[in-house]
Amino acid sequence: MSSKVSRRQFLSYSLMGVGGFMVSAAVMPMVRFAIDPVLQAKSDGDFIATSQKVDELTDVPVRVDFTIKDRKDAWYKSDVSNTAWVYKEGDTVIALSPVCKHLGCTVNWEGDNHKNEFFCPCHAGRYEKNGKNVAGTPPLGPLDEFQVQEVDGFVYLGKTVPNTLV
Repeated sequence: MSSKVSRRQFLSYSLMGVGGFMVSAAVMPMVRFAIDPVLQAKSDGDFIATSQKVDELTDVPVRVDFTIKDRKDAWYKSDVSNTAWVYKEGDTVIALSPVCKHLGCTVNWEGDNHKNEFFCPCHAGRYEKNGKNVAGTPPLGPLDEFQVQEVDGFVYLGKTVPNTLV
């Protein structure tokens, strides 16, 4: 026995199919946007090469500039310049973030009246050489520390972590 589809049923099925297709076309980008970051490979262990040779480091912090290539911010990729204060303490290479913990200004090593200290010119913040904030000055915490590796005699910097020196 063959059952015929009425004109009304055909239109109903057609409209449901087209409507379902349109809804899925609208919903799929939202679903992908929600789950795509979960599926991306994490790059927390990546280290960035610098031009600083380990054997040229002393116990005096030097400014080391480096570039993070193809940093992705949502769908926009760009190169980001960054800086670290790097020095040696014995055989250990130490790299500190130059970002002040008060308002995010950039700290400098040894200003005019600040020997053996990091100084933030924005609000007179001061830090000891190991990044510890000097009591009585605006910063409420120590400078962050970069993860450091030595590869082929050069300093490689990773992500920033809370200061372990203080």
